[in-house]
Amino acid sequence: MPAFLFKRLLNSAGVMLAVAFLAFLIFRFVGDPVELMLNEQASQQQRDELRVRLGLDKGFVLQYATFVGNAVRGDFGISYRNQQDVFTLISERFPATFELVLVATFLSLAVGVPLGVYTAIRRDSFIAKTLQFVSVLGVSLPSFALGILFILIFSVTLQWLPAFGRGEVVQIGWWSTGLLTASGRKALILPGITLSLFQITLVMRLVRAEMLETMRTDFIRFARARGLPSRAVHFGHALRNCLMPVITVTGLQIGNLIAFALVTETVFQWPGMGMLFVQAVTFVDIPVMAAYLIVVSFIFVTLNTLVDLTYAWVDPRLREDALTGGANAR
Repeated sequence: MPAFLFKRLLNSAGVMLAVAFLAFLIFRFVGDPVELMLNEQASQQQRDELRVRLGLDKGFVLQYATFVGNAVRGDFGISYRNQQDVFTLISERFPATFELVLVATFLSLAVGVPLGVYTAIRRDSFIAKTLQFVSVLGVSLPSFALGILFILIFSVTLQWLPAFGRGEVVQIGWWSTGLLTASGRKALILPGITLSLFQITLVMRLVRAEMLETMRTDFIRFARARGLPSRAVHFGHALRNCLMPVITVTGLQIGNLIAFALVTETVFQWPGMGMLFVQAVTFVDIPVMAAYLIVVSFIFVTLNTLVDLTYAWVDPRLREDALTGGANAR
């Protein structure tokens, strides 16, 4: 297990170095940082001093090494637009994004798992077929279109829920949350549902496929032969054995939700990291763009590593295959 852990951590470090290189290329070659940070009236001496202070007078390799070292310490520079520390900006926006992703993940499991079980058990019923058809629509429709439709129905027409913003938040240390206020919880409903719809359909279809496959296995037939009630067979045996891939996919999808929440955040003007990234692209705020790329990639890599370690802990064969390069499988 230590050798497997070391190899996975080494792979993760390699991926992060590659991502940091891409972020460095964005930071270094998408416009001149000196020209973007100073106004047109700045003298050449001021430009030269800023270039030296930013380390742009050094060689390419040394600049990259400095960039990686600063990123490891959480130093991503100063935002061109806000004139604030980039890590501070991301730290302020991260709770809003995490809260939105948390609600979307909870909804995807709370709704997707029961629907998947139902469509597997009653797969020939009219309701199950209707849910299957709706799930195709849920996968096909873009989230921004659904978000605008929800705003039109529930905010403009019915005036039940707010159309934008995070509502009132409570500050707990450096963390801000809207879950402790009524307006904050109401503000979470529409963007949370919008972000979770694709995830709900994904979980539902995955649970359905796993349930159908599991219910054809011998141990399920043996459980039925023992006279166990259908509820015990479906939920005590079949569902329990198909939850592992569901949990794995859900864990990996958290990274996707964080990365692609920017569409939902833009539609609902949600003050999260995604909204910050969109604003950075609009104003060519390169330090924020580079930092967002590194932070989201780090979340992806961390989640993938945790999933790999969990699988290896559950199934020792995966450790052997990973260490031998799959030679045992051949």
